Amino acid sequence: MEYLPAPLEKLVEQFARLPGIGGKSAQRLAFFILSLPQSEAQAFADAIVDAKKSVTLCPECCNFTAGGLCPICSSPKRDSSLICVVADPRDVTAIERSREFNGHYHVLHGVISPMNHVGPDDLQIKALVDRVARGGVQEVIMATNPDTEGETTAMYVARLLKPFDVRVTRLAYGIPVGGHLEFADDATLMRALEGRQDI
Repeated sequence: MEYLPAPLEKLVEQFARLPGIGGKSAQRLAFFILSLPQSEAQAFADAIVDAKKSVTLCPECCNFTAGGLCPICSSPKRDSSLICVVADPRDVTAIERSREFNGHYHVLHGVISPMNHVGPDDLQIKALVDRVARGGVQEVIMATNPDTEGETTAMYVARLLKPFDVRVTRLAYGIPVGGHLEFADDATLMRALEGRQDI
């Protein structure tokens, strides 16, 4: 992009580094930022720097927080005997949207993936084991994605938690609402049958 001034080209390159943003989208975002009044552009930049400086990991569940315990861990209304283990902070948001879960979370910040050089020590697994070892936890729900890495991580964590008197469960995966059986793959059908419930 030789026709762009160097600072603009640098801005486009930075936006292009974001997940899901291609070259055209990055260019569109960069041009949008340039069209903002100076005060709004500064507020945008300040928000990025402030979030990077202020957002930390909750010492209990490893989710993002602005210092100290996160709002979920510090809420007396949540059931601390129930922990839902997720791979990513975005998964907490997804589960919270359902308004069906009233326990606590534990965020691993990834899944075991030898292909990407991510091992158990790169994740927040030890913090989870320490949490369960302290006692008071009755059930740990493994809510990692139903892919190879998610399944591997769930099995690994379940094995580590076996010595403790805690129930380890897995989310039931099945046919989506509005889905058709004929289009479901074998693994999904198997999981749907295993996760069946009384009606």
